[in-house]
Amino acid sequence: MKKSIKVIASALLAAAVFVGCSSKAAFKDGTYEGEAQGFKAPIKVSVVIKDGKVSDVTVLENGDTAELFGKASEAIIKEVKEENSADALTTVSGATYSSKGLIDAIKAALEKAK
Repeated sequence: MKKSIKVIASALLAAAVFVGCSSKAAFKDGTYEGEAQGFKAPIKVSVVIKDGKVSDVTVLENGDTAELFGKASEAIIKEVKEENSADALTTVSGATYSSKGLIDAIKAALEKAK
């Protein structure tokens, strides 16, 4: 009897660790907005979740320099869609503050989708 309980407990623990280690979050479907400070002005985004994954990110408002922001947004949005997360994103060289603002705005939107 004790051996059976230990086996079941071990199996449950292993399952919990496996589920807890998943780096790909499943989000609630819908459209969520987030906002954060960019270099010159706030950045506002809309994130669409479909089938639990990020399917689209749209910049709704941005007051940063178009060239720098464009450089940052292209790379970051692509990575967010591929990774289904805004965690562990790095800023784009030459557009650090725009990158950070965009990442933080996306994180704010994704927080609402949990």
